[in-house]
Amino acid sequence: MTDGEILVEGAQETVDEMVETDVPVMNPHAQVCLQHLLRVWLGFERDLSTVPLLRRLDLGTYTVEDHLCLLRNLRQQVIEGSRWITRTASSFDRNYAEIRSTVIAHAVDEHRDYELLEKDYVASGGQLEDILGMERNVGSEALHGFLMYRASRNNPVDLLGAMWIIEGLGEKMARSWAERIHELTGLGEDSTRFMTYHGHNDGDHMQRFYRTLDDVCVDETTTSSIVKTAQVVARLYRLQLEELNHDVE
Repeated sequence: MTDGEILVEGAQETVDEMVETDVPVMNPHAQVCLQHLLRVWLGFERDLSTVPLLRRLDLGTYTVEDHLCLLRNLRQQVIEGSRWITRTASSFDRNYAEIRSTVIAHAVDEHRDYELLEKDYVASGGQLEDILGMERNVGSEALHGFLMYRASRNNPVDLLGAMWIIEGLGEKMARSWAERIHELTGLGEDSTRFMTYHGHNDGDHMQRFYRTLDDVCVDETTTSSIVKTAQVVARLYRLQLEELNHDVE
């Protein structure tokens, strides 16, 4: 079995476990939407196995410099994350007041996560000024541009698809990447505090996601928009991770 096949098998097990234990009862449209989102997620994880830097993590050739590269690039995306989430909240009108409150709470939870990445970077041997001065890579620019565009539209419920991908990736990082990084690099737990934090918190975030999905996903049009946004974000997030390799070349 190849590494890619192992990754896909692991993703399927994660999906099966999620469906069996974590997902509350939802209305029929939300259930259909979730089924489509699960397929998008499974394809996303499969595609990640081809990203050069993550491939090195699979093959056991991941280095401290790779880790520093990952942190430098992730910080830029995380900084912008709180901006598009906040913009999303401001774009909901009073008919979506409850959802607006939920999105605001999510922004509050994560708006200073980039500080954890800075601490991880220094603990991994990097210089603080290097991560502070890092520009967004090409994929991060594309991802941020798309998310801000969608977040600026009226009542952007489709951005639940973005949250599905990004929160899911955080959970994946916390569960397996941090342990693998420690194993391969010899770095301590203070080098992956960002990943560990999301491992402890993304379960609660996903429960918030399911409740919101049940509230807003009440027809086929909404289902389609949420799934499409998830597909776009999955592709752009993959592009962002592909561009990490250019930082170390």
